[in-house]
Amino acid sequence: MRTVTGLFDDYTDASSAVSALEAAGVPSDDISIVSNNANDRHSVNQSGAATGAESGAGVGAVVGGAGGLLTGLGIMAIPGVGPVVAAGWLAATAVGAVAGAVAGGATGGLIGALTDSGVSEDDANLYAEGVRRGGSLVTAKVDDSLVPEAQAILERSNWVDPVERRALYAEEGWSTFDDTLDPYAPEQIEQERDRYPRRSAL
Repeated sequence: MRTVTGLFDDYTDASSAVSALEAAGVPSDDISIVSNNANDRHSVNQSGAATGAESGAGVGAVVGGAGGLLTGLGIMAIPGVGPVVAAGWLAATAVGAVAGAVAGGATGGLIGALTDSGVSEDDANLYAEGVRRGGSLVTAKVDDSLVPEAQAILERSNWVDPVERRALYAEEGWSTFDDTLDPYAPEQIEQERDRYPRRSAL
């Protein structure tokens, strides 16, 4: 099994990637999604979500979706990122890492969960920063034979090129995700999204 990961500026693209992975035969249990929820798009009133964000270590169930992984979305909080909607094994691992972390002794539940699954530390920091800035992260554990197809699905779904995005962040002086920083506010996220015009899916 190998891990494939894609960062998306738009939740719609990320959810499309999840659906496409499921349609390609990747079990829902092997897919995860973590999406910034600073604008409260997935609030209790809008989606039926039950929140565990108050404690920062719980994932509540969300009612809705057409089936598969997306019906299990829940709301939680990640240090440095803020409120997110999340589902799947990566979210559960990140929550466990946050809940079990000694104050000041962990680099962050999301980064730890990613690196434990085989994502490089550099990429894990980039992905965490991308979610902090309003993005959505899709991660799947797939058989070696399915890696090229899964990677192609993520790229076709309007993913963010990690090399290009890292270079843009570095131009601003960014080097690594810092979970002690304040999460992005909704207006900061909108400004961030305006910097990256949405491309048409391939």
